[in-house]
Amino acid sequence: MTDYDRRIILYFLVLISVAIAASTFYILLSNDTNDAGNTDIITESQQMMGTIVTIEIVGSGPDAQGAINSAFDEIDRIEKLMSTYDPKSEISILNTEGKLNNASEDFIYVIKQSLYYGDISSGSFDITIKPILNLWKSKISAGEFPTGQDINETLLLVNYSNISINDDTVSFKTEGMCITVDGIAKGYAVDQAVAVLKNSGYSSGFVNAGGDGMYFGTKPDGTKWNVGLRNPEDKSESVVVMEISDMAVATSGNYERYFNESARLSHISDPRTGISSEGLLSATVIASSAMEADTLATAVFVSGPDNGLEIIENTENTECFLITPEGQILISSGFDSYLSTTE
Repeated sequence: MTDYDRRIILYFLVLISVAIAASTFYILLSNDTNDAGNTDIITESQQMMGTIVTIEIVGSGPDAQGAINSAFDEIDRIEKLMSTYDPKSEISILNTEGKLNNASEDFIYVIKQSLYYGDISSGSFDITIKPILNLWKSKISAGEFPTGQDINETLLLVNYSNISINDDTVSFKTEGMCITVDGIAKGYAVDQAVAVLKNSGYSSGFVNAGGDGMYFGTKPDGTKWNVGLRNPEDKSESVVVMEISDMAVATSGNYERYFNESARLSHISDPRTGISSEGLLSATVIASSAMEADTLATAVFVSGPDNGLEIIENTENTECFLITPEGQILISSGFDSYLSTTE
């Protein structure tokens, strides 16, 4: 094994002590909610999109449960289009055949937005990273690690500019390419579920999918939603609490998700290098949509502190809260305006 190979393995084996779990964000509902009189609050959670999705609406209505069911149905519809685990999904057909005709409007939109975020992040967000992820998974399953040559050869398949969109047809310019939209589809599904709730007449509530959440309207007492970022070393405490209304919050970091549990290999890789990103411990982004927050959280995490902050400062209506491996806190210029004054 060469020094280069050892260095690559080390990137993946070094686990920062603070791991951001799937329950990264939680809603702090104070006694104000209980004092809201006869205002109804309906909450339901389901296992979807590889995580727990929680939907809450504030206010009574003739078919509140129906509205929540419809929102879950919308998430399920999007998951069936964009899940790489479903061989009949549009993304699976594209990955298998290298071309997809008659693609849905949802799929076309998500791909186009993926290309946009690839551009503004200088390639730190790239949905064509899947060959690299596949490489690591296959090597680890065989009890090996990819060599530098393996990674460099696979990187030839990673380039979002080699995705072609022509009307309702999506295709790859290079044979062997494949994509994953895990870093954007969940946020898109959250936004679509919120749209269903609003169209059903509900003006306050939230949809949270494993930490990617859109919070609209206010709590029953008229105040903004308090969204906390858990301290993973003491889950009874918050690292930060944000006051959010009609905005989305998402995080990306060294989750407790690995290619291989015994080796503890992180699932977050830099699509430009093929190895894991280690410049940040976590990146939390506030944006006007869950899709944007979801996507930028990944892009910022991969980019590291300096370039990540630059991405946020150059993107309107977005802010970020970053934690470095050394525990240093970095925030964007307007993040203070979201800080809660009453935890």
